[in-house]
Amino acid sequence: MIISKIKVKNFRLLKQFELDLEKELSLVIGKNNCGKTSFLSILDKFIGYKANINSFAYDDFSVDFQKELEKKVEENYNPLNNDVLFPLGISMKLFIKYCEDDNLSNISAVMMDLDPDNKNIVLGFEYDLAQDDFNTLKEQFNKYKDIHLDRDKELENKDELAKKYFQDFIKNEYKRYFKYSKKSIAYDLINEIEKDDEYIDLDKNKISLDNIINFKFISARRAVSNGETDSTLSALSSKYYEKIEENEDQKTALDSFRDEIINTDRELDKIYDSLFDDVINKVKKFGGIKPGESAIQIVSSLKRKELLKGNTTVMYNHNETNLLPENYNGLGYLNLISMIFEIEVDLGEFRREGKENEKPADINLFFIEEPEAHTHPQMQYVFIKNIKDILKEGCSGSGNKRPFNIQTIITTHSSHITSESKFNDIKYFYKTKNGNVLAKNLKDLEVEYSRSQDRGIQQFKFLKQYLTLNRSELFFADKAILIEGDTERILMSAMMKKVDQIESNSGVPMLSQNISIVEVGAYSHIFERFIDFIGIKSLIITDIDSAKYVVSTKTDGTCKRNKEGEKIRVISACKVDDDDAEITTNAALKFFYSMCLDKLKKSEEDYNMLHFFAKLPFNKKKLIRNCETDNWEQSAIGEVAVTYQGLDINLKGVNYYARSFEDAFFHINREFIVANSVNFKSLKHIDYFEDENNDAYFLAEKCIDKKPSFAMEILLNSKSDDGNEFSNWDIPNYIEEGLLWLKQD
Repeated sequence: MIISKIKVKNFRLLKQFELDLEKELSLVIGKNNCGKTSFLSILDKFIGYKANINSFAYDDFSVDFQKELEKKVEENYNPLNNDVLFPLGISMKLFIKYCEDDNLSNISAVMMDLDPDNKNIVLGFEYDLAQDDFNTLKEQFNKYKDIHLDRDKELENKDELAKKYFQDFIKNEYKRYFKYSKKSIAYDLINEIEKDDEYIDLDKNKISLDNIINFKFISARRAVSNGETDSTLSALSSKYYEKIEENEDQKTALDSFRDEIINTDRELDKIYDSLFDDVINKVKKFGGIKPGESAIQIVSSLKRKELLKGNTTVMYNHNETNLLPENYNGLGYLNLISMIFEIEVDLGEFRREGKENEKPADINLFFIEEPEAHTHPQMQYVFIKNIKDILKEGCSGSGNKRPFNIQTIITTHSSHITSESKFNDIKYFYKTKNGNVLAKNLKDLEVEYSRSQDRGIQQFKFLKQYLTLNRSELFFADKAILIEGDTERILMSAMMKKVDQIESNSGVPMLSQNISIVEVGAYSHIFERFIDFIGIKSLIITDIDSAKYVVSTKTDGTCKRNKEGEKIRVISACKVDDDDAEITTNAALKFFYSMCLDKLKKSEEDYNMLHFFAKLPFNKKKLIRNCETDNWEQSAIGEVAVTYQGLDINLKGVNYYARSFEDAFFHINREFIVANSVNFKSLKHIDYFEDENNDAYFLAEKCIDKKPSFAMEILLNSKSDDGNEFSNWDIPNYIEEGLLWLKQD
């Protein structure tokens, strides 16, 4: 029996939210402020520690809901009987799936359908406003408003005052009108939807969910520090003892512990008689106690739990000789050990240790928030590799422990934890432009890639391996730059810095934004469905890779021929403005602009692919995926841009179309290279730069030896001028215009 899905409505960022849960572990990832903590909070408020108290604040309602409620009150909305708009408020639905082997004794009370094929139960939790309560709220507010408007009749802006009055009124009075409710809601198996108008009111029927669902969590706000007086772990040892006190597996050790405390009590009684003899005699003297009457006595009353809590210290064995207190270790170890203690305590509570007449709940939902706090990458790897085994062992029923089922949700910002997790366990939270939070299953990416006719499944397998091994930080980025190779990677931070200097008064500096730079080689098109899936603004920087056809000159028997017997033409790299240049060999360009190229073929008799790319302005390089055609199309609002070499003008005003990054860089920075020629050890034939007849294409072909070394030497020879770093060289135009676009919100 598991929770298969959770739906949330109108809670903070979670306006219309759905999350699928895995049977064992669901790893929830996403950047900051995308609803992960809100998700934990609503679980706690409806089925956790706070479920029995009215813990909702007015600010827990989504902003859109607050505006909607205010509008309905202002417009004096009159609900009709059975108005579909009511009830209004926060809601959460748990979708439970069970199988024939499950014990149905607990959930039988909430079953809505006896169809043997329908093994679904929907539990609804609501904090909402009914029609009658809305009418009462509206009436009470109008009275409140009239009184205050009369009081403030000299003031202007009555409409603004009314808004302020409503905010003041609703924030203080909302609990009078919004009510909790719990339901079991019918489920339509054929259409796979819940039927909200058919339900059992669990409160009215006095149906408890305690034996159906048990929810516990470990918050990210763990009381861990390494201050001088901190004893977090020592306090946890007491809490852990409470859970094992009735454990039969520990009977021998527990009996020994109790016996020792009894013996210690007796010995301490004797010592206390001596220690406190003087003060007790003074009490007798002032109290006028006569012989034979009651007298006070100080006796030992050690209690096991209190003894552990106040009188134990977790120590570390250092160099096998010295014991050091817990606060002498780093926060990472304290956090990890603290979590292990808390996990053991919570597993005991799930197991309901010490409660012989109570069995574990049918569903046990365990939430661990941000386990990576204070820990270094290796420790994060160890945690995620072992957590499943720890939980599985804890609920397996080994020894005399009770077995139970557990589902775990872990939220994280750690790319290290993400990279070591199973791809199918990952749930990606992200916030759309309109502020809604969505949750996506990474395993659904396989479905997306399977739609591709061109090796989609193979590409998905590559992506899956690449992300988990190398670039999982993309999941936590706000924006992404996909680059081809080492040269761009080494220089990208410097170029972003230069863009910040160019646009110093415009927006957030690029280096202050959460931008992930990912090296993808010549395979950026493999990532196209992924960047569309995670929904982040992305800049792809690639090369135009101009080429031309030439007739094969092979004379041996290996040369292929076409149907007419002619030798097949082969492709050769060339300058963009070569008279015979007509194609690009860049697979990414041909992929992303395939729709444009198809239209070009149909509209122009003298079709030239390369001319199309070379003259395309940047505002035509922004793309958006067409969901119907499954192709990328040009769009002014596109969140993906593919930029490459176009027209560059150097200091002497010479127009030039480059083929590669090095080609483009040499054209506009030739004087920079010449001025620092003795320092560019990575360049061959450095004297070629002195001859103006040698263009940038020739220099890129003949002078580049090691590209990474060349990029490093650009940085080493950079200078600052008037506070601007890297002022003695310029960014190739195609990269600069792409970065300027990406910098914008």
